[in-house]
This record gives sequence, structure tokens and C-alpha cells, in this order.
Amino acid sequence: MNKKTLAVFTGTRAEYGLLRPVIFKLLKSDKIIPKVVVTGSHLSPEFGNTVQEIEADGVPIAVRIPILKVLPDPTTADTVAYALSAFSGWLRMEKPDGVLVLGDRYEIFAAAQAAAFAGIPIAHISGGDVTQGAADDWYRHCVTKMAHLHFPSCAVYARRLVRMGEFPETVFNVGGLGDENIRTLPKMSRQELSESLGFDLSGPFGLVTFHPETAGGAGPTAQMDQLLKAMSQIGQDSPIRWLITKANADAGGAEINQKIDEWVARRQGRAIAFTSLGVKRYLSAMALAAVVVGNSSSGVVETPTFGVPTVNIGRRQEGRIICENVYCCSAEAGAITQALTRALSPEFAARARAVKSPYNGGDTSGRIVKILEEKLFEPGFGGPKGFYDGPVRLQGEETT
Repeated sequence: MNKKTLAVFTGTRAEYGLLRPVIFKLLKSDKIIPKVVVTGSHLSPEFGNTVQEIEADGVPIAVRIPILKVLPDPTTADTVAYALSAFSGWLRMEKPDGVLVLGDRYEIFAAAQAAAFAGIPIAHISGGDVTQGAADDWYRHCVTKMAHLHFPSCAVYARRLVRMGEFPETVFNVGGLGDENIRTLPKMSRQELSESLGFDLSGPFGLVTFHPETAGGAGPTAQMDQLLKAMSQIGQDSPIRWLITKANADAGGAEINQKIDEWVARRQGRAIAFTSLGVKRYLSAMALAAVVVGNSSSGVVETPTFGVPTVNIGRRQEGRIICENVYCCSAEAGAITQALTRALSPEFAARARAVKSPYNGGDTSGRIVKILEEKLFEPGFGGPKGFYDGPVRLQGEETT
């Protein structure tokens, strides 16, 4: 039996951290040859050259396609247009049997468009989510309508895909890859993490990640000012330290990162910032943190598995499932200070520890690879899509 080729696109540190176990299992498959396409902020010095994390994992890279700052002062539309052309050229040349994408960012939107125009079937991980405070929301839903195979992270999102007209037999509720990483990846001890970062984490610390809100007109630097003001206030009243991971490559991310650097420089060793921690250090820090703060998806999707208190700021993640360990607040200093005080209380810590994650699907990466190995060989897979108008039900469930 001839193997099938599968192009796997990755554009950011966070997305690669989730895709990592899937890629490792694909590399061991006797049915699929993965071709890893590295793009986006992975190839940008300003965002940490995180392609080095992929190289350190020993993952073979099929191609590197830079798309950031190719044009003078590019907007997202400019970047998507350039990426669509670059991705299309590579897909025409390589002609893979399928394309695997994860999530909802603009570079993934461009990769899915390129595959759709080339008539290459798309498998999409993490469809069906809602994030009303980010343009990612509509990128994600557009990818859903181009994809032939869906791997949502929980039953709620799986049902939403069926309501969007996707056939139930193409929707597989496999659980969250972040949840799987947390359960399976060996974590660093507090001492090991401190030594690795060169920063003392022996006492309580907050893990902070704040990205621009890309929908709704919110000002990212003004919001960051409010967060830093609240962190300064909390720092006056407690011995907490701050471990910050910088913003992503969305519009406004560079300005946020400049604010972070300036603030850290004034903290006299009580705060430190990194462009990227890498998946192992990041999850280890999340496990040990007294509180997780910001507006990243990991704050609402992955922290429930750890049972760690979390403060989710603003509207970026609005629409996702919010578990009891997550305290939501507006992006105003007073509201953030109040939320941090609440999240750092013993009562809230006990509440957080009792949370059960909705994203536990067991061997999520293994299930994804097994399904890909079956579907890529099905006659007619990737043909014209229909629109499902039947009852909303998942495989093995009663009609709802």
C-alpha cells in the first residue's frame, strides 16, 4: 500500500505546542508521510524564531514559508494575500493528499484557502469554538466550511459544527490536545523551572499572557496599560512575582511587547518576560502558578485540567466554555485588581482545584492520527461537500 502525504501547517508557538503529539505520531505512521510546513511567527526574530523549538524536537521540516513583513507595513489582509499565493505555489508543486490545520489564525485561514483552491481535502482541529473578541472567530468558521474532516475539542463544539451544516460522520469529538499535553508531558519541578529561566520562582508567581483583541475596536496598548497597572498594585500588597510570555504576531502585538519590556525593567527582578517559553516550560509554569492571567486561549481551555486559578481579561475569549476556575473581568485596572485579589484567595484556589475539564478525550492525538489513516484512503474522500440539514447528533449519541 502506497503511503499518503499530509501537509501539516504551523505558524505559531502555541499551535505547534498543540500539534506536537500529532506530528510525532504521524512520523511513526506506516500509512501517512507528514510534510511539516513552517510559517508565520515561527520564522520571525521579533517573535522568538520559534522554528528552533521544532528543530530541537527533531521534526523534519518540509518547507519554511516566511509571510510576515514581506510587504511594507503589511495589514492582515496583505499578509493573507501573500500567504495564499506562497502556500498555493508550494501545494501545486508538492500535491499532498491532504492538509491538516489547527485553530483559527489568519495564516491558517490562508493555508485552508490555498488547499481548497487546489482541491486538496482539509482536516481541521479545534473547529466549532466561539471567540467573539477576536477576528479568529470568523477565520475559524470559514475554515470549517472548507474542511472535509473535523476534530473539535468537546461535545458542545462538535454539535455546533453539525448545526453549521457539517455531516455528523465527518465530525469527531476527540477532546483537546492541550488537555492531552497536560496529562502526558513530563513537567519540570519548581527548582528545575527556576534554573531553566534564570528567575526565582520559589514563591508565588503569576503566569501572564496578553494578546491584542482583534475584534470590537479595543485598544491593545491601552488594555495592556490597565493590566500592568493592576499587576503593580497587587505586587505592592503581596510577594508575588510575574512570569510573562509576550504577545503574538497579531496587529498591536509588537506594541504590547514594548510595554511589557519597559514595565519589567522597572520591577527590580520581580518580573521577567520571554518571547516564548516552549511547551514544556509553559505547561510546567502553568502547573506551578498561583494564578494564570491574561486573555490567551490556554487560560480558559488548558487551566481547567490543572485546576489553577485564572483571570480572563476582556472579550478575546468571549463565547468559549468558561469553567469555575476562571474569573472573567473587564480590561480596566480596578476590575483586574479585584479579580486578581479574588483569584489569589484560598477560597478560590479550593474552587479551582475541584474543576473538571470538558476537554479530556483520552488519547486525542492518537485518535486523530487513526482517523486520518482511515479517511485519507477512503474512495471519494475530499469530493464536493454537501450541507447537512438533519438532526443534530454526534456519532454514538441520541438525536438532540
